Amino acid sequence: MQLRAFNSPLERVEGPLVPPKQGEVLVEIAAAGVNFADTLLVSGSYQRIPPLPFAPGMEFAGKVLAGDLPAGSRVAGFCGHGAFASHITLPAAQCVALPNDMPDDIAASFLIAYGAVHLALARRARLGPGETLVVLGASGGAGLAAVDIGRALGARVIAVSRGAARLARLTRADHVIDSDGQDLRGAILALGGANVVFDPAGGENFTQALRATRPEGRLVCFGFASGHVPEVKLNHLLVKNLDIIGVNWNSYPDFAPDAMAAGLQGLMALHASGRLHPATPLALPMADAEQALDLLRNRQAPARIVLRP
Repeated sequence: MQLRAFNSPLERVEGPLVPPKQGEVLVEIAAAGVNFADTLLVSGSYQRIPPLPFAPGMEFAGKVLAGDLPAGSRVAGFCGHGAFASHITLPAAQCVALPNDMPDDIAASFLIAYGAVHLALARRARLGPGETLVVLGASGGAGLAAVDIGRALGARVIAVSRGAARLARLTRADHVIDSDGQDLRGAILALGGANVVFDPAGGENFTQALRATRPEGRLVCFGFASGHVPEVKLNHLLVKNLDIIGVNWNSYPDFAPDAMAAGLQGLMALHASGRLHPATPLALPMADAEQALDLLRNRQAPARIVLRP
């Protein structure tokens, strides 16, 4: 599915397979993950925009056909763009082997959300056992991953979302807070406050959570899905010795590829131990890519979404 102009419909295009060069693999895609970043990519507002025309899609699961990994092996991969397709050729280093018990649909929506969130919580925020993690926007893809990973790392998790339907998804959290019409700061403080706040949305909830953070707390800025970038008064950081931490997982291959690889290995080890429980995503045909992107734009996605060629 190819984008020829920004903010225009995706088009189905037939083309030849690209043979892999040294260090690359050719993969037959079984499922491609759909991320909020894809909505920014097709609008031309993402940090990194490839030249037009291009296929969106930043992650996938599939079977190796040729190249520097064993033919027939199952892999998941992250690619920046190009996964909304039947096949993809990319560096072998951007693929990880899949365990037999991980279905393609889950694997295709696992690396970016879980990989980025694991790096954010384990490496950047140094979340430790027994600490309290507050997850804002907890019913979205990144939020659900943060709840799951927080529990796996031994934290007590407070999940924040809005409305009964969204709160019903948060079965892995220790506590849930409905942010609709409620004093969020007071609700978090009533549960003891936060050591770490994970925020993929931005907006006023970030400010409220900051005011409910314990001394030496860490606030992770993971994204601004609400469309509002909050402003922080630096004196608040001084009073309670707080850290505000930015996370851009996509930049790690440029300056710390070993950190990304180590994080993915740690993530797969957590999954193998049975401590992670990723939800089964909504699976749609590749032809419904526009519908999938609209669900994310309108914040109506039930959780993760994958496209099947």
